[in-house]
Amino acid sequence: MVRTAGRPEPLRSYGSYIADRDVDGAGWVYTVSARSLLEDVFTSVSLKRALENDPDGEALQHPYVVGRCAVAGPADLDASLDAAAEAAPRWAAMPLETRMSLGERFRAALHENRETFLELLIAEAHPRKLAEWELAGLLQIYSPESLSFAASQMHTEFRHGDRRLIVRRQADGVVCVNPPQNAPASSAALAVLALMAGNAVVVRAPRSIPLSTMWLMRDLVAPLLRELGAPPGTLNVVCSKPRETLDRWLRHPGVDDIFYFGGSAEGLRFQAECVEHGKKPILELAGNDGVVVWHDADLQLAAEAITECFFGSGQICMVPNYVIAHPLIADELLERVAKAAAEIRPGLPGEPDSLLSPVRRSEKFFALLEQARSRGAQLVCGGERIELDGTVSDTGVFLQPTVLRVDGLAGARDVDAVRHETFFPLLPVVVPEPAADAELLDRVIQYVNSNEYGLRNSLWAGSDEVVGRFVAEIRNGGLLKINDSHIGFLPYLPTHGGTGLTSGVYGEANYPIVKTSHQQGVSISTGSNPRQAVFGLG
Repeated sequence: MVRTAGRPEPLRSYGSYIADRDVDGAGWVYTVSARSLLEDVFTSVSLKRALENDPDGEALQHPYVVGRCAVAGPADLDASLDAAAEAAPRWAAMPLETRMSLGERFRAALHENRETFLELLIAEAHPRKLAEWELAGLLQIYSPESLSFAASQMHTEFRHGDRRLIVRRQADGVVCVNPPQNAPASSAALAVLALMAGNAVVVRAPRSIPLSTMWLMRDLVAPLLRELGAPPGTLNVVCSKPRETLDRWLRHPGVDDIFYFGGSAEGLRFQAECVEHGKKPILELAGNDGVVVWHDADLQLAAEAITECFFGSGQICMVPNYVIAHPLIADELLERVAKAAAEIRPGLPGEPDSLLSPVRRSEKFFALLEQARSRGAQLVCGGERIELDGTVSDTGVFLQPTVLRVDGLAGARDVDAVRHETFFPLLPVVVPEPAADAELLDRVIQYVNSNEYGLRNSLWAGSDEVVGRFVAEIRNGGLLKINDSHIGFLPYLPTHGGTGLTSGVYGEANYPIVKTSHQQGVSISTGSNPRQAVFGLG
């Protein structure tokens, strides 16, 4: 913390965190309150320029300035990797019970500091309701039930005659984590599971939005590791240029895994680079999640789940991206979804019911909308830029929640907004061609399974037969939910990972404690006869 005159509270100030030390950098990246960018753009932009020109000048005292993070240079990046490589074997040698206790301690620390966590996310432009969802997700990921399941994956023992047999997971070594800009802190928090597996970790806090990540790692996780006796270098955190950092991770001989968040095209290219350099790629890329609504579904609850599409203005990978609505209920469902969408309005990030986020590069949204309409899609609602107060405006920084109707499964993927993740508040509802239910269900299941992406899928239906077939036959995705929130978190189940363009050729549901470790079998005998063992008599 840095105390400056004229500020109501100390400025949060972080150097690089390397080998249990705070290290000065080559300049600073500043976090200016997102609220100020909506209320007073000129002052906010002027503040950033003033801070760049005079890092310790008067601008640092302005209450809009929330914090700063040192920029790590090449030497710092190398030092963080060297420190992790040195610490990894010592940390992995600590008892599994000690390492597993980190998850419980982290959850308690996060819960105790939840208001600070929420305040930092809000300062970084996360609407309050969305920040609360991120917090709830982390508390569920590190819940006693989820931690118990994680522990069960790490070590199992059997008796076979006089032998003690163990199937266990061993840490990969050094894991580097590159979180996304849209949810850096909550994504970086998955590094705690990599630490629990016995890995040393290097986290890159995104330069455009580093503060919450630095706070979470430096002020919450680092002290817990010290309490557990972890060696210096077990956790390292840097704020650095993305490509320069990734290149150093690829080239460093001590790096084993790289946890990469990003778009599918870039991520799949990076996957190839990882394999070329002998690194395990763990990919969290784009999602294009589907929701199927059958004719006997609870349409009101289904509409509520579907409109999760618009949370954060659709700039979240695990929200619904397209809907397949049974023809018998399509009109009513669209009416309910449009009504629910109209209630999701813009606001300042800290307002209690705020859910929409500002949208940059919105010209792509309108290009997608135009392309969809040129393929026959009908605009149901939305489709305009709006101001903070909801007024339609050519200069608005928000977008109305927008719903499209797309008739026919056969050509639905000719519409780009159906085929690909858009990252906008844009929801196409596909209405299949009428058919007998058995035939229609066959086609819907085939359609969902043929999605190039595969993060989450969900179904709303009353029929046990429909639910049973969906559960039995849907192979696409890392998570399948039935008659439930699409984005809600649950104990035991994965929160990330999937198939196809979502997680690459090794894609599946992602339990980070499993993904950053490898399986090993062990046999311990008091002295078995080797010949009997070799020839099957032991």
